[in-house]
Amino acid sequence: MILSGNIDRAVLHLDLDTFFVSVERLKNSRLVGKPVIIGGMSDRGVVSSCSYEARKYGVSSAMPMKLARNMCPDAIVIRGDMELYSNYSNIVTAIIAERAPVYEKASVDEHYIDLTGMDRFYGCCKWSHELRQYIIKETGLPISIGLSVNKTVSKIATGEAKPNGEIEVRKEIVLPFLDPLSIRKIPMIGQKTYQILRSMGIVTIYTLRNIPVEMLEKLMGKSGIEMWKRANGIDSAPVISYSEQKSIGTEHTFEKDTTDMVRLNQLLVSMVEKIAFELRTQEKLASCVTVKIRYSNFDTHTLQKRIPYTAFDHVLADIAKELFARLYQRRMLIRLIGVRLSHMVRGVQQLDLFDDTPEKISLYMAMDKLRKRFGQNAVRRASGVMTINEREEKAIKQLENALKEQNMMEERLRKAWRG
Repeated sequence: MILSGNIDRAVLHLDLDTFFVSVERLKNSRLVGKPVIIGGMSDRGVVSSCSYEARKYGVSSAMPMKLARNMCPDAIVIRGDMELYSNYSNIVTAIIAERAPVYEKASVDEHYIDLTGMDRFYGCCKWSHELRQYIIKETGLPISIGLSVNKTVSKIATGEAKPNGEIEVRKEIVLPFLDPLSIRKIPMIGQKTYQILRSMGIVTIYTLRNIPVEMLEKLMGKSGIEMWKRANGIDSAPVISYSEQKSIGTEHTFEKDTTDMVRLNQLLVSMVEKIAFELRTQEKLASCVTVKIRYSNFDTHTLQKRIPYTAFDHVLADIAKELFARLYQRRMLIRLIGVRLSHMVRGVQQLDLFDDTPEKISLYMAMDKLRKRFGQNAVRRASGVMTINEREEKAIKQLENALKEQNMMEERLRKAWRG
């Protein structure tokens, strides 16, 4: 389906269809055409992804696995392999990076590309079609694309192009394209907001965009204004270059150089907690952990490891401690230690928890809620906090050192006075 006209700005959105399921089907062709569910194997697990065949039975992401099995008893349930999915995601990103002028990796299975101005040289629609065909040829993965004037419209267009299709929505027909669609097609409208708007009799984007913006602002604040803009096909958000996406990290310089391994590992856990919380607050996932140490002679060394996308500190802390153990080989006094998370994409928290239960996800959400209300130190892992005895021992050592320094100072003063 191709919609025509002229545009000033050109933004392409790419979305790998039922990504996890598609990767599993590359491994096992017998899964093609059958209802497939990816997620925790136990009844207490959650659905991470599902095939279109399973969706026909009402199965959806984040649904309890027990309910999904009841709704689709013939479904083939697979635990999932986030490392494998991350590898395929990186392959697609590499293909895009080789060809795209400016691209943004929005999640493990979504990308945006800014093609503004390309029509003068080649043609945005032709270029987008050829890129999609090349990705399919090189990876075997189905992918849908939407090309339009901004991120919002191109993402909605991609949704309409699924499965495994492509749509171009040119400038002059943006509103006719959006008008008949459900308000649920607008990316920022979740279940709760949908229910509020639905109770007001607002079903289509046409109805939403014709409501006075002042009324939506009064009802929902600034998000109401943004909602109205998107319903009118207005979105000025830029495509943020993936290479410019910043990492999240923290460092600690010791007042006195140390080789206290217990304390160093405690500090690592505490640092990971802090930056992992920040990662989840930004609704992002990281796929690379870097640990840094600086010795007392100022020699600095780093070691990093690529991992499946995650934002959970119980996973990240273990990786950080593993890297530190491999990195710290010289047994010299350490002056500084640091941890950094990078290669970030936007994503939901349960993305890599194929075997974790809803209770664990709820626990993280509850801890983060307490941290946001009472500060980052409101809830901390025991492994990242010194015990009372350890704090007392540290205080005693500091006091002893202070007394020694004071005695030495007094002795120097006495010698100076005698002299």
